[in-house]
Amino acid sequence: MGGQRTGAAGVNITEGVIWRQLLAFFFPILFGTFFQQLYNTADAMIVGQFVGKQALAAVGGATGTLINFIVNLFVGLSSGTTVLVAQLYGAGRHKEVGQAVHTSLALALSAGLGLTVLSLLAARPALLAMGTPADVLPYAMTYLRTILLGVVPSFLYNMGSGVLRAVGDTKRPLYFLIAACLTNILLDLILVAGMGLGVFGAALATILSQALSAVLTLLSLSKTAACYRFEPARLRFTKSMLAGVLRVGVPAGLQSNMYSISNIIIQTCINSFGTDTMAAWTAHGKVDGFFWMIMGAYGIAITTFAGQNFGARRYDRVKKSVRICLGMSAGTAVVISAAYCLFALPLLRIFSGDAAVLQVGRQIVYTVVPFNITYVCIEILAGAIRGCGEALPPMLLVAGGVCLLRLVWIFSVLPFRRELSTVLISYPLSWAATSVLFVAYYLRGGWLKRCIRKSGGVKEAGGGETQ
Repeated sequence: MGGQRTGAAGVNITEGVIWRQLLAFFFPILFGTFFQQLYNTADAMIVGQFVGKQALAAVGGATGTLINFIVNLFVGLSSGTTVLVAQLYGAGRHKEVGQAVHTSLALALSAGLGLTVLSLLAARPALLAMGTPADVLPYAMTYLRTILLGVVPSFLYNMGSGVLRAVGDTKRPLYFLIAACLTNILLDLILVAGMGLGVFGAALATILSQALSAVLTLLSLSKTAACYRFEPARLRFTKSMLAGVLRVGVPAGLQSNMYSISNIIIQTCINSFGTDTMAAWTAHGKVDGFFWMIMGAYGIAITTFAGQNFGARRYDRVKKSVRICLGMSAGTAVVISAAYCLFALPLLRIFSGDAAVLQVGRQIVYTVVPFNITYVCIEILAGAIRGCGEALPPMLLVAGGVCLLRLVWIFSVLPFRRELSTVLISYPLSWAATSVLFVAYYLRGGWLKRCIRKSGGVKEAGGGETQ
């Protein structure tokens, strides 16, 4: 029996065939993140072909890790919104859903403005601290300062789409991203290829497209008659809801930034190998980004599914969905990684025709990509645990297994073997070690008992009486 409709565009996923429901979440999220990934990919492709490899290195290698660090903070916070709204919605506590929505959007607006100001001030010192080459720095500064003006609309889109996904509506966030992505590509062609505005044109195209997706999302939330309707006059913080969002969202954002922190260190190492290596790393990152996009879609799907079923006290479905999602994501990882290894050269050539860049790019692919499957358990188990309301332990596991181990490897081994391969090996090593930690933590089962005991029907997360 399929899931039951419970309001305008909202879906109850506490009943029905689990794998079908997971896929029903997964594909719209996947296509959505595909078009989100296409934002930066389009920038890199057009800049790399029409401006040059220094500009390509700036758009991805020099600025990518810094932008990801900022983005991960509010993507993590939006996951807190998704978990809280999904649990409240699954428990049928519709009045509190509305409070959570308006608190989340108020947080997006205020935190987004704060992050914009701080990031603009820190942009140049951060690029210099990362050892950005002199021939890349001017491009990187222009791109970063412009792209940071899109923090607020990007934050609003992520919060709004997090609400829609939490109630089972994965289609409209997809449609909005498609519209924004097509707009971005069109503007890239006009501003970069046509008008010759270089990296400034690419960044301007991106922030205008992000503004479009934010407007569409807010209009969608304001026009629904369901409990998650957005009304600007109700935009305010509710203390209990803010606590619920931050309790999950802050550790989730910090967990994502455990990767970013280690990647900033690694990017600094990459920069030291020169512009060719930076450009190759950027090109690889744009192609490999589609793998992480797929894993992220599985992670969002299991987080939302676990959240609603936990809120409805269907703990058996939470456990079964984890096993099913692990199998699906592992199979996908094998297929995608094999395809990338087989077609590495033509895929990398999309971004650069430079022979030296392509040679380094192939080395990166063949060293890292075959081991992408070792990451699967991290994404799925962390998503399920977070969906049930426990976000701090996954963050700590990532901090130790990914960030700390990766940095220990870089600082202890690289000085004695200063080769690109030494840097690259840190990825599969840290993924494998962290996956083992997550499996051990998940199988012990104490995390679920704590979530059940603390929530009392999501009482602690959002306030109100147990349903």
